[in-house]
Amino acid sequence: MKTINYKEMKFNPFTMVGNEWMLVTAGNEQTGCNTMTISWGHLGSLWGNNDPTAVIYLRPSRYTKKFVDEEEYFSLCVMDKSFKKEMTYLGTASGRDEDKIAKTGITPVYADNTVYFAEAKLVFICKKIYAGEMQEKDFISQTPIKEWYPLRDYHTLYVGKIEKILARDDEYLDV
Repeated sequence: MKTINYKEMKFNPFTMVGNEWMLVTAGNEQTGCNTMTISWGHLGSLWGNNDPTAVIYLRPSRYTKKFVDEEEYFSLCVMDKSFKKEMTYLGTASGRDEDKIAKTGITPVYADNTVYFAEAKLVFICKKIYAGEMQEKDFISQTPIKEWYPLRDYHTLYVGKIEKILARDDEYLDV
């Protein structure tokens, strides 16, 4: 994989997050890691200097949240379409119950202060800069509460400054 500059990237963040999905992963080589599939999130810039950022959302019940909370960094991996079955599994099985990463056969790479997967076609290395619990009182519309939070298990929102982007090929570069 090669390091690329976000200013040279060409992609649609809406389809990348919503359709291609991503794996959010955190942990370290000493204590292990966990991952889960996400299809909600944002890529953009925030708080001056046009620094690239990623925003992810994790429910309190997700085992991966423990790892994201404990670590300073997390990664976001975009996988090739051939990994759709594995990504579906990683989004539904819990790492509390089994080594779901080993079961899918993907290869963890511990580098850049976090962990990501060797098979990824695109990796965002993110340093956490904000975490906050979504609160019922802050919803202007009640529709999301009715549709997504019948159990009132609101997500924690994490903002990560994207410190490094790795790409397998030039698919996402504006070349």
